Amino acid sequence: MHHHGRCGHRYSGMGYGHYNKHFGRGNNGGFRVPVNVLKTDNSYEIYVIAPDRTKEDFKISLTGNELKISYQMKEESEGTKNWIRNEFQKASFERSFFVNEAIIDAANIKAKYQNGILKVTLPIVPGSEKPAQEIFVA
Repeated sequence: MHHHGRCGHRYSGMGYGHYNKHFGRGNNGGFRVPVNVLKTDNSYEIYVIAPDRTKEDFKISLTGNELKISYQMKEESEGTKNWIRNEFQKASFERSFFVNEAIIDAANIKAKYQNGILKVTLPIVPGSEKPAQEIFVA
């Protein structure tokens, strides 16, 4: 069970992790959608902060141990808008997470989009997590 971060750090004991993959379009050449992950007694909850979209806009897939959450920006046909100030931009993104099938109940993963936040719930298989082991420092 690994969590792969920007610096390649690995934290054991987690039923998920992220590969730190992303892509996007925008004025800065890329976009990284913010993600929060919460561990509860019964699940891991991934919160993708992505306002001004619809639930149909998201694609969520599980292939092997990789959970992908993505959004592909649709071309707008409204023409060029004359924004006075434009700090919020929608952009395509993809985030990938490592899912440990021994801990996560993949058949019961659920997703809900509400108030601009996509919540993906990954239930933990009861009794699958081992307690943390303390290591004595000599």
